[in-house]
Amino acid sequence: MERLWTPWRSDYVTKTGDASSCFLCDYIAHPDDEAAGLILHRGERTLIVLNKFPYNTGHAIVAPHRHVADLTDLSVEERAELMEETSRLVAALRDGMRPQGFNVGMNLGTVAGAGVPDHVHLHVVPRWGGDTNFMPIVGDTKVLPESLDQTASKLRPLLS
Repeated sequence: MERLWTPWRSDYVTKTGDASSCFLCDYIAHPDDEAAGLILHRGERTLIVLNKFPYNTGHAIVAPHRHVADLTDLSVEERAELMEETSRLVAALRDGMRPQGFNVGMNLGTVAGAGVPDHVHLHVVPRWGGDTNFMPIVGDTKVLPESLDQTASKLRPLLS
């Protein structure tokens, strides 16, 4: 088995999962904080935010406002808006960044890889041919062609 080492994610993945340390709840509760630069869109029941530690440029998260641990804990309305906003995000990324594909998914539970196991959220990662390379492994560096601010500036108008 080959392994892809991502030591820069260690602090993020091992954080405790209580509501007081939930970055998603912090973004929802404090819209004017520094996190506001990462927030792309606020829906009635959901939030779209750029991932602060992206796997790729444009990596964003769609999350319900309500702090719940599992997809099955969401109301029908929350699940519907979660999927509708995910679709809108894919369309905005397609229009604004021209990726060739997407990874879309969620990790439910710590053993499934959830870094924030108590607040369900969906990841959308745009992909381009050749977007993986040796730099994260050999150089301990992920190469991203633009800043989070630049990405947010491209996407925010497309989600308004």
